[in-house]
Amino acid sequence: MKDGRHPWQAVSRFAGAGRRFLFLQGPHGPFFAQLGRLLRRSGAEVRRVGFNAGDALFWPDRAGYIGFRDPPEAWPARLDALIAEHGITDIALYGDARPVHAAAAATARRLGLTLHVFEEGYLRPYWVTYERGGANGNSPLMGMGIDAMRAALGAAGGALPAAPARWGDLRAHVLYGALYHFPVLALNAGYPGFRPHRDLTVGQEFRAYFRRLVALPAHATRRHVATRRVLRGGFAYHLVLLQLAHDSSVRNHSRFSAMEQVIDICLAAFARGAPTHHHIVVKAHPLDDGRADLRRHLRQGAAMRGLAGRAHFLPGGKLGPLLDVARSVVTVNSTAAQQALWRGLPVRALGQAVYGKRELVSDQPLADFFADPRPPDLAAYADYRRFLLATSQISGSYYSAAGRRRALPVLADRMLDPENPYGDLAVCCNSATQLSRVVDASVSLLAT
Repeated sequence: MKDGRHPWQAVSRFAGAGRRFLFLQGPHGPFFAQLGRLLRRSGAEVRRVGFNAGDALFWPDRAGYIGFRDPPEAWPARLDALIAEHGITDIALYGDARPVHAAAAATARRLGLTLHVFEEGYLRPYWVTYERGGANGNSPLMGMGIDAMRAALGAAGGALPAAPARWGDLRAHVLYGALYHFPVLALNAGYPGFRPHRDLTVGQEFRAYFRRLVALPAHATRRHVATRRVLRGGFAYHLVLLQLAHDSSVRNHSRFSAMEQVIDICLAAFARGAPTHHHIVVKAHPLDDGRADLRRHLRQGAAMRGLAGRAHFLPGGKLGPLLDVARSVVTVNSTAAQQALWRGLPVRALGQAVYGKRELVSDQPLADFFADPRPPDLAAYADYRRFLLATSQISGSYYSAAGRRRALPVLADRMLDPENPYGDLAVCCNSATQLSRVVDASVSLLAT
């Protein structure tokens, strides 16, 4: 026997022996704890750094928990010390843009560690995203062209995987958000150096999640009524998909700091370019908490530009029925645009997006787009989607129990696999990513 194995036992590429994972902040809820448990069963060592009492709440393995209680400025040096002390080989985190994660990503690159990045699904709501090295605007996808993806897929064909059953994510997401922020608000004395990565205070975050949880039934009724009014309006419309202004994909991969800016740009271009019998429908993010009165801002902006009666606001709601009859979609870089591309709808992205390929997304000036939007190449999108489903998109969910049961076993194997999900493309496209970002930034200036 060697290392506890019999001589005839093959070494699986999914073996965890010798791997030492350091988990940072994850999705709200038990997802990271359950993933860590699977990795430990493979023979890997797993530790978790917690930055507040909410992190501690969802990591029951106290022996593997490390509390970081110092100011954020001390984090890079502490991370170096933890890596050296525990012989860390892998770092896992959810979202690579928040300050502590951006510092960890830089450290992983400097030391040659494997960086596992989780994000909401690029093809959400039925998948989650797993990549190495970065996500969203930092994803290796940013430097990959459709032709390279087709070459990587080779002759593999067949029908695209169907979307699985719904997971019921929204309620679970909001509930876990409230559960996470309550101990941060009330029990965080042991973390004197903690600073939230968003502009809101911890108390404001908790109250926002709690209000959303309590108001879900009434809010659903308002969404249903507003959506029905649009769908039965009998007019052609262009759909603007807003995002959360504090979302890292907006803050770090676009020129916008507030959704009011997006509304203003879209209204101005729509007034200049859209046919006079067309309408514009602005849909808020499902988790928007009303911290900005976007409905009022839209109404006032529409009146100033002579669009009264042609501009409509939806407080969230189901996207599918709206897309089924929309003429086009405009967004910053929301993954919801993937649903529009799947339907063959023209899409205009105002920020950097992983789907921002010339075959898929229009680069027309926004007024020209509203006048005569250019549709995507459907064959190219089918190949793009097939590539994502074969690499970075994992069926399941972070928040519902059914979704976790589906995703976790696959993700544990993906993390243990020495091969990058994107294969050789992840290496050859690293230098191209920087050029792609410059080009995307230049193209976004055409919006106005």
